Amino acid sequence: MTILDLLPDRSGLDRIWSILPQARLVGGSVRDLLLGGQDVHDLDLATPEPPEEMQARLEAAGVKTIPTGLSHGTITALIARVPYEITTLRRDITTDGRHAEVAWTTDWQEDAARRDFTINALFCDRHGEIHDYFGGQDDLKAHRLRFVGDAGQRIEEDALRILRFFRFDARFGGEKPDAEALSAITARAGLIAGLSGERLASEMLRILVGPHLMRTLGHMDEAGILAPIVPAPRLDRLARALDNGLPEDGLLRLGVLSDAPDLARKLRLSGKQSERLARMNPANRLTSFDRDGGVMPEAAMFVPELSDDCLRRLLSCHPKESLIDRSWSAQADSGEQGQSGWDILRARLAAMVVPVFPIAGRDAVALGVPAGKDIGVLIGAVTRWWRARGCLPDRDACLRELKNRLPLSPQGLGR
Repeated sequence: MTILDLLPDRSGLDRIWSILPQARLVGGSVRDLLLGGQDVHDLDLATPEPPEEMQARLEAAGVKTIPTGLSHGTITALIARVPYEITTLRRDITTDGRHAEVAWTTDWQEDAARRDFTINALFCDRHGEIHDYFGGQDDLKAHRLRFVGDAGQRIEEDALRILRFFRFDARFGGEKPDAEALSAITARAGLIAGLSGERLASEMLRILVGPHLMRTLGHMDEAGILAPIVPAPRLDRLARALDNGLPEDGLLRLGVLSDAPDLARKLRLSGKQSERLARMNPANRLTSFDRDGGVMPEAAMFVPELSDDCLRRLLSCHPKESLIDRSWSAQADSGEQGQSGWDILRARLAAMVVPVFPIAGRDAVALGVPAGKDIGVLIGAVTRWWRARGCLPDRDACLRELKNRLPLSPQGLGR
């Protein structure tokens, strides 16, 4: 029995090995198989054949291929709709901290030497034999994450490895990070500034849903790399929120960790992500309405005791997810711990049906109101009336109110 027997289905691999018998599984899949095979997902392979040759062999055998990265030696083979990424063995010619110029090689150890960590530089051939050139198996058993070779050189080749170190150390490391790695990271913390916001965000959001989060962030803070990525981090607030059961949602945890106004811009988040962060930020007031339908900015006092009417008014203006997000930040700021009114508030919000204003401008047109700006003013007035009553009046009630405000006149519009 070999570790390959832990795979629920190896038929795709066997098909590839019948065509490329020298190919070997590499990286995370080998590591995870050695740990029992529970978390194996992508099955990536390496092979000594140049990319054009391996692609030609696969296609000649009837395997569909996709040239996903030919310039980097990578193709994707599709077998029974399962993708297998296969990459030619490589060696680095030059690196600039973000990208590498590579050349093909047939030397397995040379390829392993350019990888990031020893536990990710493992190969497994078609017979199930492990090929370990840098002690990755021993490191895996000892819960020790080490860079391959010189830690400083690995970081200078790609500064994103700083964040990858902390992400992998949280999962596979021990209580304290490898001293050589931490020293090299601290000395090169400034290289973070040369990375794109998108790359930083991708790694940071993964770290935020990983294990031992507060320990990991503490190590990042000590190394001087947390604040350059997440401005004004509030570790205390995040710790309180985690103690209260903060969900495994990277963007939510990011918003609790920092409410810096330039956070979304710095990490080049998408428009949707940026909007979500802005809505959960306590510095940005929520919009609600008083009993007469007027704007009530003091709704920034987001507390568990809000009435159902107020919650429905808020739901008519803000996504439910945003209000639930906001409750986590507000609870952490309040200092309340454990089961509390905030849990009840979130349950109330989750159970509520989002109110939708039941009439539109076409209903005013159907009643004979001429097209024009007066329709918007009229519908706006009825909307305020509807919200002032907790968003409860149904379509018939709103239509009656609309009729009551006709004919259009300064007096009618002002009701």
